[in-house]
Amino acid sequence: MRAARLTSPRKFDFVEVDTPSPKEGEVLVKVERASICGSDLRIYDRVLPEEAYPVDVGRPCHECAGTVVDSRSDLFHPGQRVIVFPASSGGLVEYIAEPASRLVALPDEGDLSTLLMCQPVGTVMYACQRIGSVLGQRVVILGQGAIGLSFTNLISKLGASQVIVTDLLDYRLDLAKQLGATHTINAAKEDVAATVAEITSGQGADVVIEACGRPDTTNQIWQVLRTEGLVILFGLAHDEDSFTFNFDNMTAKLPTIVVVNSARGGTMAAAVKQCVDLVNQGRLDLSYLVTHRMGMDGVQQAYDLYSQKTDGIIKAVMSIGT
Repeated sequence: MRAARLTSPRKFDFVEVDTPSPKEGEVLVKVERASICGSDLRIYDRVLPEEAYPVDVGRPCHECAGTVVDSRSDLFHPGQRVIVFPASSGGLVEYIAEPASRLVALPDEGDLSTLLMCQPVGTVMYACQRIGSVLGQRVVILGQGAIGLSFTNLISKLGASQVIVTDLLDYRLDLAKQLGATHTINAAKEDVAATVAEITSGQGADVVIEACGRPDTTNQIWQVLRTEGLVILFGLAHDEDSFTFNFDNMTAKLPTIVVVNSARGGTMAAAVKQCVDLVNQGRLDLSYLVTHRMGMDGVQQAYDLYSQKTDGIIKAVMSIGT
């Protein structure tokens, strides 16, 4: 089968590798769609030690969907469409074999690229469950990439009185406004702390969601949060494995801090399934996330666009095998 692999920083090539055979309890899936997550850039953009290249086939990519072609599990059958949480390889491969527990069933109808968005949005739904009710609350969302926009879309529907969002790119802020943000702040042009204070009449935010994983936004949390407010740390550090923040500013706010990110939570698959159900029922539209579509040969272009944040990109979906 054909697979993409990262051979050096920001450089993919294609190789032929053996098609996996499913073991007992596993399911073989023909991968048809794959998408890029911000966490993938932690590998794509970084200069890894020379011995780390080439990276394992199919990586970095953990968002993929396709059709079951062989199953050694009673839970799935050939012809069924599924989202896959890959572990044996990355998602940039034509076939992947995974335990049935790492699959979520999809409806027979509906755009597969849009349904794939249930994987990242499901993680956001899981985080929203951890937040609890935001009815009547002031919420600040730092960062409006695909995850931040998904928070904006859901939080605005859950009855927050103010949904204040920040980003460096105007096209993202424009989309956030369409999704329900009550206020947008371009952090490259405005003082975030001062603007939030003005919007909230000096009260600060009841909830702050950090969706960037950047030192500057992590430090902004304590500037915009009210005393005894709730903090959701969702973003993964990108350029740095660790960074510093003002400890006194943090402790002075007496915050409750909840860390929720990626697919690390034990009930994440259940949240993704809930997202699939909402999309299938027509109650949740995720089509706004898919801004770019291309074939497997466009892997390099897709990752470059996503890394450089050009051409109005939110999410790029690649058709694998084409």
